[in-house]
Amino acid sequence: MRISAAARRYARALFAIAQEQQAVAEVRAQLEGVEALFAEHPELAAALFRPLHPVAERRGVLRGICERAGSGESVRNFFAFLVDQRRLVDFDAICSEYRRLADEAAGRTRAEVVSASPLSNEQQRRLAEALAARTGCEVELDVRVDADLIGGAIAVVGGLVFDGSLRTQLSQLRETLTRGH
Repeated sequence: MRISAAARRYARALFAIAQEQQAVAEVRAQLEGVEALFAEHPELAAALFRPLHPVAERRGVLRGICERAGSGESVRNFFAFLVDQRRLVDFDAICSEYRRLADEAAGRTRAEVVSASPLSNEQQRRLAEALAARTGCEVELDVRVDADLIGGAIAVVGGLVFDGSLRTQLSQLRETLTRGH
């Protein structure tokens, strides 16, 4: 997901408020609760994200959603502000950036891992430990399977790519053989 400069600014502002209130984890959980409601009811999210309805109506609906999701006053006010600024369309990007900021502040990072076959819990634990040793941060894995890799895995942590896939190794071997080395 591409995160716009505006989404980054809004996420940083919410993060700063959460830090002042010492509620970074709580705000994260509240945002994720609203995300879950939007995922359950995509038609509701679509209606709110498009400014076809009056601002007051959208604010009221969002207030109800936030209350249902157990959101605190800061998050409710933040949503009202997003509606006023016509930035509710950036909600997913704002949440993603907020999660990144919260993880960074807690010394955690996320790794996108693509493997050729499902990884066992033990393999995931060992991979997380190895990536943590390389990055100096606690690593949480987002794992998905892609059989096109043939074997192995690719891990992306921040800007670092660790490619241990058989597909890449075969491609490198092919290049070496065609160059004659």
